[in-house]
Amino acid sequence: MKKPLILFLRLWRLFVSPFYPPSCRYYPSCSEYAIMAVEKYGAFKGMYKAIKRVLRCHPLAKGGVDYP
Repeated sequence: MKKPLILFLRLWRLFVSPFYPPSCRYYPSCSEYAIMAVEKYGAFKGMYKAIKRVLRCHPLAKGGVDYP
């Protein structure tokens, strides 16, 4: 389950991400964070952490460096 999810995330970065303006407040970007989290924690816990990260990303967020 991990490999197809990582493939999906990489395809997202390649084909969908370029259509959105670069406005990420965190480093690494949310899609890169998701790939790192899935590789480190597995599919379910990794995606849970990635979703939490996306929900933290808003105009009032401080941002900065945030690794999984």
